[in-house]
Amino acid sequence: MDLKTIESLTVGHYDTNAADFFAGTIDHDVSQNYQAFLSAMESDRSLKILDFGCGPGRDLKYFSTLGHVAVGLDGSAEFCKMAREYSGCDVLNQNFLNVELPEDSFDGIFANASLFHIPAKQLTNVLRTLHKALCNDGILFMSNPRGESEGWSGQRYGNYMEYDVVTQHLKASGYEPLHHYYRPSGKPLNQQPWLAVVSRRC
Repeated sequence: MDLKTIESLTVGHYDTNAADFFAGTIDHDVSQNYQAFLSAMESDRSLKILDFGCGPGRDLKYFSTLGHVAVGLDGSAEFCKMAREYSGCDVLNQNFLNVELPEDSFDGIFANASLFHIPAKQLTNVLRTLHKALCNDGILFMSNPRGESEGWSGQRYGNYMEYDVVTQHLKASGYEPLHHYYRPSGKPLNQQPWLAVVSRRC
């Protein structure tokens, strides 16, 4: 299936189910991800953060309440509308495969449950675009479902990777992986379906 169809069907799923998605995720505890991301950057100043795949704006609002300048980006027009209303932040409606961002503009990029929607053959290109948008030594946080498969789950396309494959893409795109962990914490590895990786722009 061509990339345009993959993107349009996935975005269409979120547009159609935006309200249910918001209700189902607004109370998720992602404090471990917030801590991992923010602790990798200077904490004594206001940071400029891009929430890549911001959805309805939960994480945007959190970063904003801490005094950071948070900007959202999502392919779903419905999510963008909801995120603006919920967070009060600027939100860009852009497709993940055709992102246009100013260079050297963000201290950190928070990509929580978003980059796995990008097909494997396009992931390095997207990571390179995000690399250019980061300031020198900027931080990229990514958290995605683990696995060794790529394809459809209903109307959503997913690329499920383990750490070794993720690091190959990151290093090929100019990042230095700093550390990683599996979620939810405190569970055996086979009960931790999420992989989180913190990387620095080289």
